[in-house]
This record gives sequence, structure tokens and C-alpha cells, in this order.
Amino acid sequence: MAKIIGGITTSHIPAIGRAISLNIEETPYWKPFFDGYPPIRKWLGEKKPDVVVLFYNDHGLEFFLNKKPTFSIGVAPQYISADEGWGIATIPPVTGETELSWHICNTLVEDEFDITICQEMKVDHGLTVPLQLMWPGNTYGHIKVIPVCINCEQHPMPSLKRCFNLGRSIAKAIESFDKDLNVVVFGTGGLSHQLDGQRAGFINKPFDLMCMDKIVNQPEELFQYSVRDLVEQAGAQGPELNMWMGMRGVLSGKVTELHRNYHIPISNTGAGTMLLENN
Repeated sequence: MAKIIGGITTSHIPAIGRAISLNIEETPYWKPFFDGYPPIRKWLGEKKPDVVVLFYNDHGLEFFLNKKPTFSIGVAPQYISADEGWGIATIPPVTGETELSWHICNTLVEDEFDITICQEMKVDHGLTVPLQLMWPGNTYGHIKVIPVCINCEQHPMPSLKRCFNLGRSIAKAIESFDKDLNVVVFGTGGLSHQLDGQRAGFINKPFDLMCMDKIVNQPEELFQYSVRDLVEQAGAQGPELNMWMGMRGVLSGKVTELHRNYHIPISNTGAGTMLLENN
């Protein structure tokens, strides 16, 4: 049967992809951020996952404000990173995993989640930057990826509890899949940041660190925060914590934290990185 081996959290801001493209990871501005990833890369090299279930949000590339599903999942054999206008060189396509993807979709519908199933799907930095961070040199082609996209742009947005429960249902699907696969789960985005308006540049480090503490073995305590609370406490883009909660829902009740890193500011963002091993 398929096995869930762990979860990883990471920022996915497009400036990271540009830093990689320009080869400036060792400059003073970027080095404290990129220094958080070698331990995770080492773990991935040892565990050799077959599949990544990747929670992310689309930034107006595949889904714009006129059509914004709450939850959508890709079932395509391949995903192309479309041009976002950041001056970043084209990177290789992402390999999909169709069989497990369809199994997850069937399970979610049975569990009464209304999802949008995408047999074709353009992806942006929300999905590609995490892969570039984990497999330097764009060496992610051997990994099969299942994109799980959560609406974090257009109100109304799902609650932290709903996203956590989405993860629980995905876990049920993975653990009932009758192939021997090692699956790792990525929760991307965040943490606190606001990119526009009167509070542009807002970062709430105490709130970020509290969320990182709770996500380990007390994720249910975060259910108390509504989407409005997240906007107030973590900025307009703070609801990206939903992707972390989706990831955490896929893991078992107790996990072991193997590594974490937190650095601010990176492109006006509180960037948190964690490695959680499933028990």
C-alpha cells in the first residue's frame, strides 16, 4: 500500500525562483533563507519519495477572479509552468501522477468534498518554486506530482478546519491505494505577508512562530482562527496558512519535527520552512 512518509512546509514566492535563476542564493539577503533547505534535501535523498502531493494556491494564472474553485486537483500526466512575467527562464515540465490522482478525487467526492478536477492545468510559482527548492538544478523530473490548489485569493475562502479535513480525506485515499509508493506532502505559501494596501509589508513574527509551533502536534488549536482573523493577524495573504493545514491533515496525529527555519523579510514575507516526519 502507499505510505505517507512526511510533510514539508515552504514559502513559494516568485522572487525565490528569480534568485535561483540569477544564482544569488549565497548573497547576504538570500543566504539565511536558502540555508534552511540542505537538511530537507538530505532527508529527501535518503527517503526517495515517489510522489509529492503539493498544496498550493494559484495566483491568477489558471484560475482568475471570475472563476475561482475552492478546491481543485490536477490529474494530468504533465504540468507546464506558464510565463508569469518575472523574467525567469522557462523550467522543465512537472511530471504528473494520474492513477493516484483519480483515486484521491474519487475518495474526496465520496467524502462529500466538491472539487474541481483538472485534466489540463497550467501551474505557477506556487507549485514550481517548492520543487526547485527541494531539487536544485530543476532535477525534479523523476518525482510525480499531484497538485492540490486551494483558493486563497477570492473571498469566501475555506476555513483552516475545512482544509485540515481535506487533508484527512486525502490521507485516507493514499493509504487505501494498492501500490507501494512513498508519498511526501508539501504545504506551501505564507506565512504572514501583505502585498498591497495600507498595510503593505506587514509581517507578524510572533503569530508566525506560534503557528509553526502549533502545526506540529496541536494543529486543531489553529481552528479557532477564522479567515478574517488570519487577515488581521497575518496580512491579506495570511490565509495561505490553509496550505500548511491541508498538508498537516494528511499526516498522522503525531509527527516528529526534524528541522525548521524562519527568516524575514524575504520579499516582504515571513518565510517558514519545516520538515515533519510521519510517525
